[in-house]
Amino acid sequence: MIQNGETVLSNIIASQINSHRRFGGVVPEVASRHHVEQITLCLNEALTEAGVTPDQLQAVAVTYGPGLVGALLIGLSAAKAFAWAHGLPLIPVNHMAGHIYATRLVQPLKFPLLALLVSGGHTELVYMVEDGSYEIIGETRDDAAGEAYDKVGRVLGLSYPSGKELDQLAHQGEDTYDFPRAMLKEDNFDFSFSGLKSAFINLVHNAEQRGEVLDTANLAASFQASVVEVLVTKTIRACKTYPVKQLVIAGGVAANQGLREVMKLALAEELPELELVIPPLKLCGDNAAMIGAAAHVELQKQHVAAMDLNANPSLAFQHI
Repeated sequence: MIQNGETVLSNIIASQINSHRRFGGVVPEVASRHHVEQITLCLNEALTEAGVTPDQLQAVAVTYGPGLVGALLIGLSAAKAFAWAHGLPLIPVNHMAGHIYATRLVQPLKFPLLALLVSGGHTELVYMVEDGSYEIIGETRDDAAGEAYDKVGRVLGLSYPSGKELDQLAHQGEDTYDFPRAMLKEDNFDFSFSGLKSAFINLVHNAEQRGEVLDTANLAASFQASVVEVLVTKTIRACKTYPVKQLVIAGGVAANQGLREVMKLALAEELPELELVIPPLKLCGDNAAMIGAAAHVELQKQHVAAMDLNANPSLAFQHI
């Protein structure tokens, strides 16, 4: 529950991590069933915690993509029913825009800005000249950074989701394995992590076949050093190319301490006047508050959806 697009009155999260952990990743059918079980409970809890009744609400925000289609459809059905029952407008929100606007819950956005979005499914650089205006200037051509973290964590035998544990392990090791930095010197802002993932998996499997024992902490440190160097180098290059007042890092991988540390140091050295904004850890992962913050902007622009709004699992940013 969000007030004025920037004040969190309640932010209820029903985690499914324990259910998916035994499978080593998200199972769409399991995710959908959990949504069915929890969505009305979360809705009621959010109203109660915020101390708000439906007649005090201005609108209902809903994510319609990108994401797993089953989970999206359940969220859409619940939001439509609630909006219709209480005569409220339905505000469609791009899930990735929500990650950017999680930052607004901490401090105001300053335009023009650049956002580095890093999550399990997305890695992209988004240039914004104003609220609600998105221009993708760089994106991954294959795997997202978060996806590579999950696959590498599985190879190392870490529990799902492995990002936090892999980050902690990386801080205990050194970059000794010299993994590739794909597209680092190319004249664009795109990313690629598929080759890095393959190089890591091949190194580990080949060592196992030879009976060679590798240093797990150094493996983690080497992998993270490659990911972070590419993300930081490309982002700073983009910040030098585009006239920006603020750099936002958002998405689940924004919680990575290695990325945070290296980005802060690099900016202090190369662009000390540029403001870096990263949401607190509790707002980096998927949450309702960020969708409410993004919806406030859409409501001001009168972007209201009809009741036939459908899920779009491959939804992309629309440059306005």
